[in-house]
Amino acid sequence: MKRDQDPPADTEQLTGTDEITSRTVGQLEKQPPASPRPTVRRRWSARRIPAALTALLIGAAAGTLLFDIVRVRAGQPAAAWRTHLVDELATRPLDDIWIQIGAAVMCLLGLWLVVLALTRGLRHQMPLRTSDGQMHAVLDRDAAALLLRDAAMRVPGVSAARIRVFKHRIGARADVRFRAPVDVKADLLVALREELDRLALARPPGLSVRVRPRRK
Repeated sequence: MKRDQDPPADTEQLTGTDEITSRTVGQLEKQPPASPRPTVRRRWSARRIPAALTALLIGAAAGTLLFDIVRVRAGQPAAAWRTHLVDELATRPLDDIWIQIGAAVMCLLGLWLVVLALTRGLRHQMPLRTSDGQMHAVLDRDAAALLLRDAAMRVPGVSAARIRVFKHRIGARADVRFRAPVDVKADLLVALREELDRLALARPPGLSVRVRPRRK
């Protein structure tokens, strides 16, 4: 039985540089993959005016009712408005028109408050890409439309441009004074896409471009 052959004598030992290189490669292989870029979302609106109006109405109603209850506990007669309200609620049937109108108004107000509580608001602000996930930067839609309009007006052949920025779409309309409309549309698409890249929007909307010859 033959013995295993010895390794060749000319096998080179790892030098110091090779050792460091192999160690570095091993560390790089062990490192976890880079985490994806955090999702940028629109910030929640404070909605100070609806909150202040709701608190004011509830506070005024509760304070008035509490004041009347304290007066009754002190031996004074109940207020006429509370007596009248109790009588109306006790005697009017449920199919009365005023009862139905009041219930519909209360339901609409409650639905409005629920919608405000569950939606973010600030729809006029567009979030921007940032290198730090804790930093929030936004751009107003009107400002974005103005910048895109300036970029459209720099395209040769465009005499007038109108830009409308929506949540998921940007609509651009341009009047062509000279040049072929097809060529102007192609250049306009390139110019608007470049301007969108410079704006660094977190979620760039789709782009819709329409051109038409200028009416004489």
